[in-house]
Amino acid sequence: MRIARFSIDGNVAFGAVEGEKQDELVLDIIKGIPFADFELSGTKVPLSKVRLLPPVLPNKVVAFGRNYADHAKEMGNDVPDVPFAFFKPATSVIGPGDAIQYPSFSQEVHHEAELAVVIGRMCREVPRERVKDVIFGYTCANDVTARDVQKREKQWARAKGFDTSCPLGPWVETDLDLAAANDLTVQLTVNGAQRQLGRTSEMIHSIEDLIVNITEAMTLLPGDVVLTGTPAGVGPLNVGDEVAVTIEGIGTLTNKVVKRG
Repeated sequence: MRIARFSIDGNVAFGAVEGEKQDELVLDIIKGIPFADFELSGTKVPLSKVRLLPPVLPNKVVAFGRNYADHAKEMGNDVPDVPFAFFKPATSVIGPGDAIQYPSFSQEVHHEAELAVVIGRMCREVPRERVKDVIFGYTCANDVTARDVQKREKQWARAKGFDTSCPLGPWVETDLDLAAANDLTVQLTVNGAQRQLGRTSEMIHSIEDLIVNITEAMTLLPGDVVLTGTPAGVGPLNVGDEVAVTIEGIGTLTNKVVKRG
């Protein structure tokens, strides 16, 4: 099931996305919230009539860096022996169609296409065999990074945590099993030209590895998001660019870069 969060007539709701052709998609409005038992209301609205929002509002976004060997190599970094985590604040999250605001303190902003794992239940110290039980679904992410700031500051908080630096969407796909999620095509285009192309099977540390690693240290809550790293091909974004992340079996997340007002 594809579950979207959306706004219509000033109201915010969740809905199940139905249909295959983009211009024929409809939302069946959900009664309640998707992290608990819910029912479909049978009330349907065309996707074209709503504004899609970030599919979840995470308490925290836990991101993992250097999780593809080719990306680590292109950045001149060693491959870490263990997962390498950092955080993006909830205020960095935006949805499909929202603008990425080019930060005033940077002159080199890069795109990073990533598979995002959405957590479905409160969990801590998750054993490897239970990882599948705590995952609600998967969505597309763009770990937008002020690369020049990342290089000159030891902490990545500003470089990767600025407002609008974490686009998520367009919805959460809940029907992918863990084995399938560990072998999906991830690609990114800028103004229609391909920049990144890889597979999640190229990750150094699998989804299971990442969830086990982070829950050893902290509790994850329903709606929290885990970013799994980016394949090679990262590069600059400029004001006016349209950037699109497409992940096999999930969908396409599109955002435009604008000057920060």
